[in-house]
Amino acid sequence: MFGLFMTLGVAVLSVALRSYQTPTAQKAGAFGILVATFLAVYFASGSWIWGIVGALAWLFLPWLEILTRIRALRLPKEKALRPKSPPSSEVFPSLNEITREIESADFVHVNDAGWDWEDYRQFFRLFYKEEDRAQATICLNEQNDLSFYYLRISSRARDGIIWTTWNYPLSYGLKLTPQFRINRQRPDQSFWQLYQSHKEYLRTNQVETSVIDAMDEDRIEAEIENDLRAQIAHNIKQGVLTPTADGEVKYSWRGMVYLWCQFLLDLVRL
Repeated sequence: MFGLFMTLGVAVLSVALRSYQTPTAQKAGAFGILVATFLAVYFASGSWIWGIVGALAWLFLPWLEILTRIRALRLPKEKALRPKSPPSSEVFPSLNEITREIESADFVHVNDAGWDWEDYRQFFRLFYKEEDRAQATICLNEQNDLSFYYLRISSRARDGIIWTTWNYPLSYGLKLTPQFRINRQRPDQSFWQLYQSHKEYLRTNQVETSVIDAMDEDRIEAEIENDLRAQIAHNIKQGVLTPTADGEVKYSWRGMVYLWCQFLLDLVRL
């Protein structure tokens, strides 16, 4: 009974720590889950070796999805944006609230766009602030029964560098092109917090507004398409993606290992 109560105690404490939105608590909770798994297997088997194997099994759990859904995934080489109606309130209930928050920071709603490919869909609500020459985007990703959104603020310098602040919540599945400089923030941060972080990021790197390119609606969409096209080409060159016989692209074995490593990095960052 001692082993059962100790395992349950560690498990409950770990879940409680994971509910807090601080990096230290999140890391402690993740580590606690590994400890609880070790204790459960150890007390059940009487072997500390099997306990370690059981705990480490969490690190290999993503391979279930990688070898099933990801391995079968196909993507187009060219992603052409088109005007797109916003998702329903059932799919994205907080869209209007986030829109009001961004507009309250003096960003102007430019357009709604996106692209669909088989069961994969992306929706972008685009904003622009003339004073800062900054582009803000609400991004919604949908695939099968999984959907999530993130916010992104970008400043495109004339030398080609794209200074970007975002709160992308998951392991990013592709390598970014060398032009991107990423300031990654926690998913629970509001747009105002992201915006302040982005301005501080530019100040820290001595990026003045004068070196940022001015944008308009057509150029914003064109630059997003160029980014997507360049990203696909970059990942083919890096061996993460490989072309298929019918003109699409898929993850290579090297790419699947890359996805797993991204998961491990996120586990450390939590």
